[in-house]
Amino acid sequence: MTTGKSDISGWLVRPASGPLWTGLAAVLGALAVHTVLVTSGGGMDNAIVVDAGRTWLAGGSPYDDRRFLYFPSAVVAAAPQALLPRSVLDVVVPVAAVLALVLGWACALRLHRVPLRSRLAVLGLLGLAAGFAPFGQLVRLGNWTVTAVLALPLCLLLASRGRWVAAGAVIGVAVALKPLLAPMALLFLFARRWAALAVLVLVPVVASAVAALFLPDPTGFLTRTLPFLLSGHDAFMRLYEAEPAAVLPRLGVPGAVATALALLAAAVGVGCAYRRWRGPGPAEPRLAETSAGLMLSAFLVSRPSYDHYLLVVLPPLLAGLPYAGAVARRPWFWLALVPQLPGVTWPWLESGRRRAFRDSFTLCALAATVARHCVRGTREAARPGGAAGERRTAVESA
Repeated sequence: MTTGKSDISGWLVRPASGPLWTGLAAVLGALAVHTVLVTSGGGMDNAIVVDAGRTWLAGGSPYDDRRFLYFPSAVVAAAPQALLPRSVLDVVVPVAAVLALVLGWACALRLHRVPLRSRLAVLGLLGLAAGFAPFGQLVRLGNWTVTAVLALPLCLLLASRGRWVAAGAVIGVAVALKPLLAPMALLFLFARRWAALAVLVLVPVVASAVAALFLPDPTGFLTRTLPFLLSGHDAFMRLYEAEPAAVLPRLGVPGAVATALALLAAAVGVGCAYRRWRGPGPAEPRLAETSAGLMLSAFLVSRPSYDHYLLVVLPPLLAGLPYAGAVARRPWFWLALVPQLPGVTWPWLESGRRRAFRDSFTLCALAATVARHCVRGTREAARPGGAAGERRTAVESA
């Protein structure tokens, strides 16, 4: 990591001033308070999970609600919230969501060994909160994606320190709550960390199997929710999905062709991620960029795929900005995020039901940028005096 005065990195890693911290606190506080005032039940998405928990406690099946797309283990995890009054949830959930996002950003910074008191720590989080619309949307919805936003950088931080089994446990717990990070199993497969991979798989499997025994329909996820997911949801939900298989048919592309293109793009992305993993360079950027490549590839084919999923991969990539050759220094990294600027009205895309086109552009552009960087960055790191020369810390010896 470059910390000299001749590079912007030196300015970014030096301590932030008091006014910057005050501004960040004001933005995060305003977001949390506004959410408390305008939402109920901790947000629409959180209410879906909590209602499933209430249904279960009342003796019903949580899978009677088609919008409940989680494993049985999430039902048990939602039970404590189900016992709280809605007035309490209105306050607790937004605050907890903001704290999870802050902690995820802190883990991403420490992954790249960036000081928590640095200017990047303040400006990066401020940019995400004020300049990336899905950040505020995630808090207002109370969506459990926040668990993945925290779990991914925490997992990478532990892996970079050589604690792979603990990293696998973190991903396993996150998958038990929401299966968003399931593609991260490929990272453990790439690294040949078999014990950690076993923990990652066993934690959600055991948690869901045990929880299912206490449900009135133990196989409800397999017999009702999984077929609903594979069928592509309903017409209303597809309007807000950003994956190419949902967006391209709205532009006249046959569904089979759109699905084939998405699968091909995802396969290429996984191949590029594997090349980045096997390439040279410091451990931290390799972990962050390989994981981002895997997750973005999964988002290209997952059903559903929403805009706030992108917040899972952004913190580990953005926190690597001080590294020479980081993907966050690529122009298209920033251009891909332009459609997500709050307050900008895009002609013909101002309707909420058309925002999926903007979200799909961001997803595809970011996935292409990371995939290209995984190949190009590997070549640059292998050159004498390249990024690999800054700090060669092999993950296997961490």
